[in-house]
Amino acid sequence: MSRAERAKEYFMKGYACSQAVVLAFSDLIKVSEAELKKISLPFGGGLGRLRLTCGAVSGMAIVIGALFAKEENSPENKKNTYEIVRDLCGKFQEENGSLICSELLSAQKRPCAEIVYSTAKILEEYLIKNGKI
Repeated sequence: MSRAERAKEYFMKGYACSQAVVLAFSDLIKVSEAELKKISLPFGGGLGRLRLTCGAVSGMAIVIGALFAKEENSPENKKNTYEIVRDLCGKFQEENGSLICSELLSAQKRPCAEIVYSTAKILEEYLIKNGKI
């Protein structure tokens, strides 16, 4: 099963979009699955159902931070991490039309399962290309 399929499965089991993406990659992150569920929950629904940045995208950013960001608080660390996030967000926007939850929801009726799948697929491809999987 691909991580994209796994993410969609988590979403269909009732996890928030942000949680579904993070949990599909939880084996790569050195934080317990229980903690990841708690950490990623508030980002669902476009940040607490405010319909802002898509929760699946926020989940993707959490995984990027866990796998690529360094502990050091340096401009270079921020630059590199932000660059990865911008690149993946660009791919997401190309594929889905927006990064904003409310815009994604207005385009289709409740497309979240497919958006979770799309996000995890984009992230999985990036991680494979960059030797993290």
